[in-house]
Amino acid sequence: MTWHQQAHAVPPDASQASGYDGIAGAYAAENESSLLNAYYERPAALELAGAVAGRRVLDAGCGAGPLFAALRDRGAVVTGIDASAGMLEQARRRLGADADLRHTDLAGPLPFPDDSFDDVVASLVLHYLRDWGPTLAELRRVLRTGGRLIASVNHPMAINLIHRQSGPRPDYFKTYSWTEDWAMGGRAARLTFWHRPLHAMTDAFTAAGFRLAALSEPRPVPAAAERFPDDVHLLDTFPSFPFFVLEAG
Repeated sequence: MTWHQQAHAVPPDASQASGYDGIAGAYAAENESSLLNAYYERPAALELAGAVAGRRVLDAGCGAGPLFAALRDRGAVVTGIDASAGMLEQARRRLGADADLRHTDLAGPLPFPDDSFDDVVASLVLHYLRDWGPTLAELRRVLRTGGRLIASVNHPMAINLIHRQSGPRPDYFKTYSWTEDWAMGGRAARLTFWHRPLHAMTDAFTAAGFRLAALSEPRPVPAAAERFPDDVHLLDTFPSFPFFVLEAG
C-alpha cells in the first residue's frame, strides 16, 4: 500500500465490507500503530471529542474498535456499528463480549430510536458513500438536538493531487469514484472511494440539519516525528484529512 492507502475505516457498502472481511486481522494490526491512524487521525478525533465521560457515543464504522476503546476508557458509553463481520470479530476480541457492537450498514436505516446518542464519531468512513444524504439524515435522527457529529474524511485536495501524479488530473469540483487494490496478510481486497469537493461536503451537512461548529486540519502528534522520521514530513506540511465538528440543529 502507498501512504495514502493506510488509514481508512471500514466501508458501509456490503460488497466492500466483504473485502475487509478477508484482510480484517492484518488491517486491524496495521491500524493499531500506523502513522496515519495511530499518530494522526485517531488522536485528532479524540481531541475534538474532548470530555466524553457519561456521554452516549455512536462509533459509526468502528472497524476493529481502537477508537471505541479509547472513548470507553475516557468514560463514554459507546456503541459501535460496522458493515464488516470480519472487522466486528476483531473488535469483539479487543473489546470483550459485553461491548455493544452491531453488524449494521451505515448506508441504510440505523437500528436505534430517535435521540439515542449525544455524539456520533464517523472516522474515515463517509468517503465510501456515493450519496451522503440518507446516511446523514439517519445520523441526525439518532442524535439528540445539540448533539455532535465528529467526522473525518479523505482531504479532497490531497486526493486530487494524488490522482494527478498517476494520470490526467480529474476535475476537483466533480463527485467521482476510484478503486484501489489492497494486499495485506497475503489477502487481497478491492475498495471503492468517492471524492467530493469541500463545498459539497458542507452543503450535505447543512441539508441534513447540521451546523458546522469547527473545521480542523490537524498535524500529526509530536511523537510521530520520532516513530516515523522518514514519512512524517508530508503529513506535517499538507493535510490528509479534514475533520468536521457538527452540531445537530
